[in-house]
Amino acid sequence: MKPGYLSEFFSGVAMKTLSAVEADFGRSNQHEFNGVEGLKQIFGHATGKQTFQAKFIYLTDHDDEPVISEGFLTWYDAREAHPTRSEHRLYFPTTEVSNCAAEGDLLVIGRRQDGSVLVVVAEAESTVSNQIRWLFGFSDLVHPGFSVKAETESDQVKLEFASRLILDEIGIIQEEETPNFLDLMLDKFGKKFPPTRQFSEFARGTIVDLDPRDDPDAVLLAWMDREEVLFRALERHIVGDRLQHGFTGDVEGFISYSLSVQNRRKSRVGSALENHVEEILLKHSVRYDRTKVTENRSKPDFVFPGIAEYHDASFPAARLAMLGVKSTCKDRWRQVLVEANRIGEKHLLTLEPGISANQTHEMQANSLQLVLPRNLHGSYNDTQRQWLMSVSDFIGFVRARQQMQASPDSL
Repeated sequence: MKPGYLSEFFSGVAMKTLSAVEADFGRSNQHEFNGVEGLKQIFGHATGKQTFQAKFIYLTDHDDEPVISEGFLTWYDAREAHPTRSEHRLYFPTTEVSNCAAEGDLLVIGRRQDGSVLVVVAEAESTVSNQIRWLFGFSDLVHPGFSVKAETESDQVKLEFASRLILDEIGIIQEEETPNFLDLMLDKFGKKFPPTRQFSEFARGTIVDLDPRDDPDAVLLAWMDREEVLFRALERHIVGDRLQHGFTGDVEGFISYSLSVQNRRKSRVGSALENHVEEILLKHSVRYDRTKVTENRSKPDFVFPGIAEYHDASFPAARLAMLGVKSTCKDRWRQVLVEANRIGEKHLLTLEPGISANQTHEMQANSLQLVLPRNLHGSYNDTQRQWLMSVSDFIGFVRARQQMQASPDSL
């Protein structure tokens, strides 16, 4: 187990694509998976019936909240009494999650470090199933059985910003330690959350050896990862202090406070990404305006070279560009399409890995170009990767536009 790596949370992971028999209880009442050798790597050789506490989660791109059930798994050898043969099986109960499962869905069985088990079912051909495969390092599931990664392999998977978001999605609580910075943050900000711009600047200042002019893709991810870790540390301290005071029966007060914590997390991460993108643009001497009004009171995150040029009808549209910034997309990417009517091809920067092919095809059909740090391109399929832009690519693109000379062809 290595802190900051996937093995911090899982001692072993098995993954497979659900078959019709496994997913359709109308065709099978066995409620069991055959315990192939791979599962033995996770659960060991069964002696009697071994029961494991389990959390079941069903994920789909269409629902904001996952379906969650609590239950158990039973691991046993159906031929334990046989002197030479064994036939291990993993029994699972009927739950709301198992009722959602369908043929082709992705199944993940993860043995937690505390001995419990996390069972995740992700909708077939969805963004979230791509992300789960990418998180655990399973590029292809070409055979019908389980693919397995033991703890030693999870020791090689370092957790960064995008992977931490996916862990949040499947309910894994992360408590990164930042002993070198908590006291400094409390001295600087007190027991309150500073403005996001100030906090983003502070986070960048804690990594002194990074220059976005060298590798903007890697630096953007490093800045986001550091800010997320620092924010969670400060949040645990501030929220923990508030919880110690209690709510003395004030249910509405507790709910209101809980919602404020969740909303702060969501809004802050988007603002942090904009802040770090802006710093990269400044370091590359790219001209821009941020969140200025275009048509219908829309406010694109970034307009290039500026809002004055955008509103100047004599300025060639071919020299304009815009960039939307969203840490995750889901269906919110469509908001970018109506934010700057003069610009035909729009760009969207995100940190979301593994967006489904159906979604990226729709983006292309709507003249929306996706921009991601290069390290996340590997979570997409080969065809998608040929189309994706990196942060460095986008900087080169927008600088080239700003260097264009007005000509009759660009009018």
